[in-house]
Amino acid sequence: MTHEPQATRQPLTTAEPAYNAPTTMGNTRITDAQRARAEGRSPIIPPGIQPAGLTSVIGLALAAAAPVSPYLLLGPLVLLQALTAAGWFRLNGMWPARQGIALAFAGGVAADVALIAAGRDHAPAALIGTLGVWVLLTLVLQLRSRAGADERMYGLMATVASAALTIVAAGYLAAAPDAVAIGAAAVAVAALVRALPLPAPASIGAGLLAAAGAGYLVAQATGSGAGGGTLLALGAGACALVGLHVASYDYPSRFVHMTAGIALPLTAAAPVVYLLGRALV
Repeated sequence: MTHEPQATRQPLTTAEPAYNAPTTMGNTRITDAQRARAEGRSPIIPPGIQPAGLTSVIGLALAAAAPVSPYLLLGPLVLLQALTAAGWFRLNGMWPARQGIALAFAGGVAADVALIAAGRDHAPAALIGTLGVWVLLTLVLQLRSRAGADERMYGLMATVASAALTIVAAGYLAAAPDAVAIGAAAVAVAALVRALPLPAPASIGAGLLAAAGAGYLVAQATGSGAGGGTLLALGAGACALVGLHVASYDYPSRFVHMTAGIALPLTAAAPVVYLLGRALV
């Protein structure tokens, strides 16, 4: 009796990919932030001294340009708005998002143009009007998108937030020149001090004190009230530290540090510079 050779059996293929079980060691399907949390580590990484130095450069450029001319102020301001628009998208994990970044940046430029055309007396109307138009424009563009519902919602929220922050940064054009000089200098100093290798509570306290001191000196130099200038600088410094913390959250990449890490301290301080500048300077 002869036996036929047994056919070689091929392994059955399934529709699902043959992935291993998720782990916290080297698995590429989980983010660094998820891995850090699983291992009990903090997902917060401060931007560091290099972004802080660039924040200081832009802040000092704003402080120097504001008393001279609003047109000279546009140079560092537009750079700040571009970094804000790009950094916020990447901070929210959305990349590439060229259309959203371009839309948010265009909103900031439109706010700049509206402020220069309307003047400081009509600054609230110019900023709120630009923001309203850009929210409506973002809604229309998202409704035309063919992406899934969740992706469209994420894109809508990220674009609206990015446009709002970029437009808010235009508040430096709306604020009094002396207020811009005081607030931007305070942010520049606070960002540098916060980047020093100190314990977190000491670093925060030193950053606020440095901001207040810088505000006092600039207020004295510009002839503004020293008390009001110090309070404005303290508020701007506090907002700068909040912006730095936001840019540090959720294991940001080098790109986030070199965009949001540079821009958010100054952008977060813009409303305080405008509002406290009207009240105190």
